[in-house]
Amino acid sequence: QVHFVESGGDLVQPGGSLRLSCAPFGFTLGYYSIGWFRQAPGKEREGVSYIRNSDDSTHYVDSVKGRFTMSRDKTKNTVYLQMNSLKPEDTAVYYCATVDPLSFRAFGSWGQGTQVTVSS
Repeated sequence: QVHFVESGGDLVQPGGSLRLSCAPFGFTLGYYSIGWFRQAPGKEREGVSYIRNSDDSTHYVDSVKGRFTMSRDKTKNTVYLQMNSLKPEDTAVYYCATVDPLSFRAFGSWGQGTQVTVSS
């Protein structure tokens, strides 16, 4: 079964930066489109970005566009989310998952996620 491990979350001040990592167990990321999702306290999980397996093109939701950058390192079988100019509203647990880029829907199981807290 598809299984991911997310890391890199931390407490950071507004305006700061973090880089999240996502690594799979048991399969090669390059065969799949991968998405980053987040869930803030009391809110539903939402999609943040995804990278297509076909050409590594990326998509971002409007709230993070221009601040977040997603990338894939095939040699390390890892996907990253570089987050700059962080805002308190970015506070959430961040998850990665295989994704259907046409619908931005995740499939497979969720990992434990990594906590990002943006606060002064």
